[in-house]
Amino acid sequence: MENVRLVEAPISISFDEVSDDNEAYEREYHQMSESDDDPIAQWLKLAKARGDTQESDPVILSLLIELHRKIDSLEALIKNEKPNRVDLKLREDVGRIGFMHFELKSAVLKKGMNYYGRVEMPTYPSRDIGIFFIAEDENLAKITRIHQRDEKEWGSYVTARERVMIREKRAHQ
Repeated sequence: MENVRLVEAPISISFDEVSDDNEAYEREYHQMSESDDDPIAQWLKLAKARGDTQESDPVILSLLIELHRKIDSLEALIKNEKPNRVDLKLREDVGRIGFMHFELKSAVLKKGMNYYGRVEMPTYPSRDIGIFFIAEDENLAKITRIHQRDEKEWGSYVTARERVMIREKRAHQ
């Protein structure tokens, strides 16, 4: 096993073993990658393609879109609508993460076993990402599949956590 660099990260993961029949996991994985393709996101993509957003402040536009999504989320909550997600049996705290690895605090993985998981990213806007991973030992997992956009967000989060650790080390010197 190569030398894996990990940093502390306060996140959790819900996951389950992938069996031979993993169609439900595949479906959710692909649906989660398209979660930004809600009606407001589709409208925005078209508006950007037409050049209608050139004069708009991107930060304000982003905040307005996120506000729209929050209202949609509240509306779904009031109507008791829930996203159609696969029921994942296990939920564990992640102790440390790397660019393509993460380490669980508890030794619950089976070495060599493939898993599907959902991670709630503590970024703005907060959202879940789907990942497939393989257990390298009882705690350490290697991400085998992650959507490109999610990989960028994951990498940005790892980098941000590294910066936090560097600042903490400097403060304690």
